[in-house]
Amino acid sequence: MEERILGRTGRAVSVIGLGTWQLGAEWGRVDDSDALAVLDAAVQSGITFLDTADVYGDGRSERLIGQFLAANPGLRLTVATKMGRRVVQDPALYTIGNFRAWIDRSRANLRMDRLDVVQLHCPPPPVYALDAVYDALAALVAEQVIAAYGVSVETCDQALTAIARPGIASVQIIINAFRRKPLERVLPAAQSAGVGIVARVPLASGLLSGRYSHDTSFAADDHRSFNRHGEAFDVGETFSGVDFDTGVDAAREFAALAQAGTPAQAALRWVIQQPGVTTVIPGARNPEQVRQNAAAAALPRFTDEQLGAIKDIYDRRIRGQVHDRW
Repeated sequence: MEERILGRTGRAVSVIGLGTWQLGAEWGRVDDSDALAVLDAAVQSGITFLDTADVYGDGRSERLIGQFLAANPGLRLTVATKMGRRVVQDPALYTIGNFRAWIDRSRANLRMDRLDVVQLHCPPPPVYALDAVYDALAALVAEQVIAAYGVSVETCDQALTAIARPGIASVQIIINAFRRKPLERVLPAAQSAGVGIVARVPLASGLLSGRYSHDTSFAADDHRSFNRHGEAFDVGETFSGVDFDTGVDAAREFAALAQAGTPAQAALRWVIQQPGVTTVIPGARNPEQVRQNAAAAALPRFTDEQLGAIKDIYDRRIRGQVHDRW
């Protein structure tokens, strides 16, 4: 699979990665054996970038990755985790002491002495501008408990604030055919600064797979049921903030444009075609989904005409709901 350098980490990572939120919680239950099979299928498909967080299943996702790594020594993988969402969202808690404690827990979960990449996990907005936070992260790099650090953000303004920091290696942000605003300023700024971009929620929580109808329902423990209006966390993480029925109709139009591969594969191909994107991290609940996601990297590029048609769907159906919010 094609690889790109993840910003200031200097590491080459696959353009299709694997997001592992679903292996921890809030997408319905995934058994341990199924989760390990997903990780194995990812490696066999050429995926070399895994994204997780200490809050996914309260560490379950990290522990499963750690178990997999221990059983498969020598794999050339980059694992990025995230920290900061297991506590009350108070900027005063973003201290080097807490960072050490959070990182030590992730190191134990992942069975790694030094973490490849640690990302602040969509912290409170004031945190992005605090010099002490970046000084603390730099100190942890010097102590060799982390190799690099980045941020996961909700908004383009947060991304731009982080990109301006000289020590930031990567920024993770929602990018998909229904969330296009980062294409305007964030991606060019990241390219100019040499910062990696990790694109998350590439299928708009599955909407862009084209598999949903207006009558589709989800399990009670699935965030697509309980967070449609931001009841638990930022609503932009669920269906990219798009009203479900609007998204279903827009996804049908998108699917009609997918001349190669499945609609989900076309959606992933669209993301990695955007200049400045390093890797995209779709989730997967079974090995076949992983293999299909990985195969998207080999699809032909969209033509200018197709890209224009996709933008038209966004402009007509989606822009008014999301463009000014994130």
